Amino acid sequence: MVEIATSLLSVKEDNIIQTIYNLETSGTNYFHIDVMDGEFVNNNTIEQMRKYTEYLKQIANTKIDVHLMVKDVENFIKAYLDMEVSTISFHIEACKNEKEVQKLISFVKDNNTQVGLAINPKTDIEKIFPFLPYIHKVIVMTVEPGKGGQELISDALDKIKKLNVFAYENGYDIDIEVDGGINEKTAKSVIDAGANILVSGSYIINSENYKEAIKKIRN
Repeated sequence: MVEIATSLLSVKEDNIIQTIYNLETSGTNYFHIDVMDGEFVNNNTIEQMRKYTEYLKQIANTKIDVHLMVKDVENFIKAYLDMEVSTISFHIEACKNEKEVQKLISFVKDNNTQVGLAINPKTDIEKIFPFLPYIHKVIVMTVEPGKGGQELISDALDKIKKLNVFAYENGYDIDIEVDGGINEKTAKSVIDAGANILVSGSYIINSENYKEAIKKIRN
């Protein structure tokens, strides 16, 4: 089953409460929280995403999917573990070596939270393979991280296919989440490549009917 994670990155704070309610009643499977520190990527959403997550904890029942685009991964993990979110994913590019990646994976899991690894468009997908036995999901970035509304990089489809085949052949039960440029025109290609969770922000948020937009992506 294909699931939809709706990014709140482009939602204005004046509209956040009503938007959360409308998205939840429209059937989004996850709320996707894009945490950016202004260092790993240019944009800084630290305060905004913390505030939005607090709203979600108060008024929503839908799972919260946190995507850390930050340099100081450990401290941001600690901050969101306190929020009791469903999943925390961090970038493999933010870590110095494999030992650090493994340490952070264990840290998240030891706190009863699912963990994911995210990978940028220019990073070889094979760098993720050693960690697949220990994680719950991989976020394949299909745009350069840092801002919403970009077009999907078609070369990323091969990475999704490679990951899907490798996971299947080795018996790894992971979610493949795709983040960037997802709309009704691009959704089929990433689903066919092997993705089962699609992150969409601008396409859903800017639509006149959230439920219909989510349905178009999912189907």
